Amino acid sequence: MARVKLSTSTLRATLIGDVVGSRAFADRRGLHRRLTAALATVAEDAADPPAITVGDEFQGAYRTVGLAIDAALTIRLALAPDIDVRFGIGWGAVTVLDEAGVQDGPGWWAAREAIEWTAAAQQQPGLARVRTVFRNGAGEGADPHAVNAALMCRDHLLGSLDERALRILAGMRAGRSKKELAVAEGISASAVSQRAGRAGLDLLLTAAMELREIR
Repeated sequence: MARVKLSTSTLRATLIGDVVGSRAFADRRGLHRRLTAALATVAEDAADPPAITVGDEFQGAYRTVGLAIDAALTIRLALAPDIDVRFGIGWGAVTVLDEAGVQDGPGWWAAREAIEWTAAAQQQPGLARVRTVFRNGAGEGADPHAVNAALMCRDHLLGSLDERALRILAGMRAGRSKKELAVAEGISASAVSQRAGRAGLDLLLTAAMELREIR
């Protein structure tokens, strides 16, 4: 479990992620550097900033499920398209076990169950694009059925995007104007707008804002 200090048992949205097919990467140091940089972009809103634990797995915690979902999207877009990641998000009590800050509890168990389900789902043709799954280990809070329905649809849309669309989506999410993105891509602002409409990029951004508000 993540090695961070909490004063008491607390409800948290836990996040576990890992790199899909990481053993295929020849440049392991480069992969580690990019993953570390991506995790740094989602540290500000975290209760416990995500950090690499063992190999290519990372863990962190947030005060709400929505913030954890939002962090997963940010990490995914920061690494796309050449590094693919999957996530398990849990909700439940997190307890510090010792002075080193080692954590345990239903929140972490839920996230572990979620990411294991994600990995298994990817092996099924109809669910091959699933990358993010939520489990509720608290018996209260966000409805996992509703959340997972939204996440599966989002994952399918993201998995359908080509490299240019992913770059444009990441840029739009970072607040860059379509004119700026057009210059970076070497196309017209009108072409960026058309691609955003056809690929559902504006829809994905709107959905992301809604998902971020989940408690």
